[in-house]
Amino acid sequence: MMKSAKISTTIILVVIIIIIVNILGENYKFRLDLTEGKEYTLSKATRDILKNLDKPVTITAYFSKNLPANLGNLTGDLRDMLIEYGERSKGMVVYKFVNPGENSDLENEAVQNGVRPIMINVREKDQVKQQKAFMGAVITMGKEKEKIPFLQPGSGLEYALSTAIKKLSVADKPSIALIQGHGEPYISDITKVFTELSVLYNVQTLKLTDTTVISDKFKTIVIIRPKDTIPASHLAVIDKYLARGGNLFLAVNRVAGNFTNASGIQVSVGLEEWLRRKGITISDNFIIDASCGYVTIQQQQGNFTMNSQIQFPYLPLIHKFADNPITKGLESVSLQFASPITFSGDSSIKFTPIAFTSEKSGILKAPLYFDVQKKWQESDFQMSSLVVACIVEGKLSGNAKSSIVLVSNGDFAIGNPREGNQLPPDNVSLLVNSVDWLSDDTGLIDLRTKGITSRPLKHLDDSTKALLKWFNFLAPVILIIVYGLMRMQMNHRKRINRMEVINE
Repeated sequence: MMKSAKISTTIILVVIIIIIVNILGENYKFRLDLTEGKEYTLSKATRDILKNLDKPVTITAYFSKNLPANLGNLTGDLRDMLIEYGERSKGMVVYKFVNPGENSDLENEAVQNGVRPIMINVREKDQVKQQKAFMGAVITMGKEKEKIPFLQPGSGLEYALSTAIKKLSVADKPSIALIQGHGEPYISDITKVFTELSVLYNVQTLKLTDTTVISDKFKTIVIIRPKDTIPASHLAVIDKYLARGGNLFLAVNRVAGNFTNASGIQVSVGLEEWLRRKGITISDNFIIDASCGYVTIQQQQGNFTMNSQIQFPYLPLIHKFADNPITKGLESVSLQFASPITFSGDSSIKFTPIAFTSEKSGILKAPLYFDVQKKWQESDFQMSSLVVACIVEGKLSGNAKSSIVLVSNGDFAIGNPREGNQLPPDNVSLLVNSVDWLSDDTGLIDLRTKGITSRPLKHLDDSTKALLKWFNFLAPVILIIVYGLMRMQMNHRKRINRMEVINE
């Protein structure tokens, strides 16, 4: 009877504890976020945006029901995030979920608001079929509206939502200038960069002349891959802007590759000597890196012509970054020919490297011939951690303090024509983060890089692969056997104890 009473008391206590925990959970939200990038914790940028809202925001999530398991989690994650948005904004953010599949009117409403259906694969009874699904949202503030046509699973939900709210809530956006007139890309050539910058900035093009005075309204000016020589008079205009405390983002080529004739050449546009006078040197050498991108070549095999992808060390993949707001969260930036940056200025100027090549890299003097069939050896990569991006701060021109962010590859933000101008997300983030930092508007830097983009596996030798393979196969079996032996031993001890009690 005593034993039965103890069990009953224990059950009652457990039930009471569960009830109390549920009551507390309704009033006090607590969530332990153990993810590396704090994926489920709202950033300070988002909290500041929500705290400063002066108008109510309505978020309408158009999501189909009965999504496959790999997509269904997105609905729950979005709902949890929207609940927290509402709480953090003290009720200024409200939300609702709409299933466009319920009727044609709701489907038409979603499409008219800019959320269009996508086709997904659904498995039913060992068969795979395609199904129409909606996975987007519309954010409304007053008469203004922002749409998110498709919320990509695995991407940053918080960034998508917070940038849309920020875009609606900013009344007067600061201005930045894209310098033109020296062969720089047009806005149509950098649409991804322009779209990201337009969230927080009024982006304008500015063509320099000998008499141009860069307005103080521009917090930052941006020069991307000039192809033509920049006259000394134009450089003087930029110097006058820096002398007033202006800031510059600069992505410039010192070398260039031509795949038509497989040659690499030096490039000079007038910025080299201008930078050298400030203590910054971009070498006219090609960086080669064992961590690199691929090129597609045609190979003849019998009567057939095959397309093959081979590693091309002249296209370095940058995975090593400094602990800096500009590069925080970046995982992989792809460069399309780059040169090392060095600094020889005095102590009055602060030089901060922020992006580096891998531990297996090197340089080759231009001009040169690209041998795509070359068998690269470890001996080809005798250098490491060459600087490909940096920050320079101080009295760069005149007595006012100004800043330059420099990347030694001008094409990294434009895209690769051989691959349909596809631009890796971290390439965009590097440029936009730089402008945010230069413009002293770093609020969304952490958000932009919060979603995971690329986590390449480190190279493993065959013996390590075999060891991991057998470990994954045998570990569960061994654990079950060990558990069984332990249970058998425990049961054996219980039988012995019972026998001793009976004998007494």
